[in-house]
Amino acid sequence: MNDGMGAGLAQKIEGTSTTRGARQDYPEDRFDRVPRSGRVGAHRITPRPRYVWQYLIAGLLGFALLTTVGIAIVSGIGNAGKFTGDRPASTSSSTKAPEAILDPAATVAVLNGTPTPNLAAAVDQIITEQQWGTILFSGSAAASDVQISAVFYSDEADASAAAGLAAKLGGISTYPADSYQEYGARLIVLLGADYAGPGVAEVQSPAPEEPQVDPETGYQIDPESGRLIDPATGWLIDPDSGWPVNPETGEAVDPATLPAQ
Repeated sequence: MNDGMGAGLAQKIEGTSTTRGARQDYPEDRFDRVPRSGRVGAHRITPRPRYVWQYLIAGLLGFALLTTVGIAIVSGIGNAGKFTGDRPASTSSSTKAPEAILDPAATVAVLNGTPTPNLAAAVDQIITEQQWGTILFSGSAAASDVQISAVFYSDEADASAAAGLAAKLGGISTYPADSYQEYGARLIVLLGADYAGPGVAEVQSPAPEEPQVDPETGYQIDPESGRLIDPATGWLIDPDSGWPVNPETGEAVDPATLPAQ
């Protein structure tokens, strides 16, 4: 009985496997008409392996490139508004300095804009002696705190004469101006605190004055009191007695009582 059951079970199993493996027939559809290419399964691209050092090098190269370009751009922007020191090739619009030509016939007014006394008179005397111009007026300016010296002119035709006189006065500047018409001079010399030309030395170190002498007695005259001075003692002469006055006692002393010099 056992043999019969085993044979039947084997037959059943065999029949089942045959049924599963058997090909079934189906009606033909559109998938049966697809041409055969010989490819089996899905084909995918296999990714190449990446390494950390590759990413690191690429990042460093990119940073260096961007940094260099960035510096160049920033430098270009920063230098866009800076003066390079190069002057334009064309200077036709610039004003040409007038030629310095001294004109002895040019009328001149000298104004002292400093607290230094007699400076205008000293410059006046030098201009006259050297025939650098014809003086019409010399005196104090409206202010005594002028800082910059200059020669002014109102007529453009006098620009060269102003430059010539300015050169003689130590190379001071020249400017056109209409502010000094009341002096009636072609050139106006304004002396300021920076003036170091001719006349300064004469004012700072005036020549000693020669002593005045009484024509009748031949005695010197004291410049402060106007009295005569005894040449033997250097004492002042008493106008009433004609005797020299002792400066220690203030009394007139008979010259005969004085010791011989």
